[in-house]
Amino acid sequence: MAKKKASSVRHTRSNQVARGQKQPTLAPDEQTAQRIQEVIHPATLRQVAYYQELGLRERTLTLPVMVAVVISLVWRQLASVSETLRVLQTEGLLWTDPTHVSQQAMSERLRTFPAELFQRVLHDVLPIMQSKWQARSRPLPQEIDWALQHYDQVLAVDGSTLDALVRRVGLLRDRPDHPLAGRMMGLLDVTSRLPVHLWYTEDDQAHDQRFWDEILAVLPAKTLLLLDLGFTNYKVYAQLMAQQVTFITRCKSNAAYQVQQVLQKRAHLHDTIVLLGREQLPIRLIEVQYQGTWYRYLTSELDPERLPPLYVVALYWQRWRIEDAYKTVKRLLGLAYFWVGSLNGVALQLWATWLMYAILVDLTDDVADMLALPFNQLSLEMVYRSLYFCTTAFQRGEADHTVTYLADNAKLFGLIKRKRKPDSLSLLNLTILESP
Repeated sequence: MAKKKASSVRHTRSNQVARGQKQPTLAPDEQTAQRIQEVIHPATLRQVAYYQELGLRERTLTLPVMVAVVISLVWRQLASVSETLRVLQTEGLLWTDPTHVSQQAMSERLRTFPAELFQRVLHDVLPIMQSKWQARSRPLPQEIDWALQHYDQVLAVDGSTLDALVRRVGLLRDRPDHPLAGRMMGLLDVTSRLPVHLWYTEDDQAHDQRFWDEILAVLPAKTLLLLDLGFTNYKVYAQLMAQQVTFITRCKSNAAYQVQQVLQKRAHLHDTIVLLGREQLPIRLIEVQYQGTWYRYLTSELDPERLPPLYVVALYWQRWRIEDAYKTVKRLLGLAYFWVGSLNGVALQLWATWLMYAILVDLTDDVADMLALPFNQLSLEMVYRSLYFCTTAFQRGEADHTVTYLADNAKLFGLIKRKRKPDSLSLLNLTILESP
């Protein structure tokens, strides 16, 4: 009988997962809730004047309440808006006391509440999180440590298409297809793993090249920029060089160029200055043979003393940190599942998810600092999932400091990544290429 009951429970849960439903999670422990409140609530209050400038009336669902509701929905992975309203009424959320709000009022607010306010809160919070990262002293990967001695910052840029909207809600009911929710573009600081700038468009077909004007407008001199083949644009490369922005990217297989100077030629490593395309853009071409395959990279830094070829390759592979960030916000923090059908609601969820991502990165970096380990050796996913145990430990009186509790139980909770066989072009792996 017990086996049959357990099987029934598992079957019910599997059906819920298949239907996109999620189980409600515990409220964050006291310190995590305080961490969220200390960073986000003041930034929210700084937007109240702008909220009033927009002519928005004071009502139950004010800006601070809406921010508390939406970020709680994201952080706690609540199953739906209805579930969130039940929690709001019975428990309250973060800095908001228990409040009764109708389903209709919340749905209307999600459809019309200016998503720009959430975006402004996010961009107010990000520099604060960056400052907290800089105040810590945990070790850095060798190539990152080297890069920060030569550049003010190392940024990666990339875009990502958001998943399909559910047709069961709002104006989408009668559509025959599942429309995509748009496209986001981000500039990520690969040293801190924090976004520096984020953009969103409702056009899910928007090409990466469409965002170049916005990207160029926010790039300061002495930045090292990492970008993939989707951003190939020789005219923009010239603009980056004029702005004193050094970039590293991959070289297309059909790129046309003329060799101007051979700087180095070894069995597994070629370093050459070439004139690229019809623009005759002077640029360095680095070719590396690794495990039988040749990889080709371009950089605007022509001096191999200022940017050695092995650092070009190793730093380019740090571009994958932005892919990791997209994976985290989509799969771990739920940006692949939308609880509203309106694009305005999508934007609210988007900015709230990145806010929670910044909080998670800050918490994980705090744990790394306590363990004196590089940030990249810790798992963001396992830190997030271990917060459940923090909450229960706080409730039992067995913990009173989140970071200490996580650090003390790092092995038990699997916070430190397992060592794997190297499968990327890291600086450590590339040292074999230095031989003639």
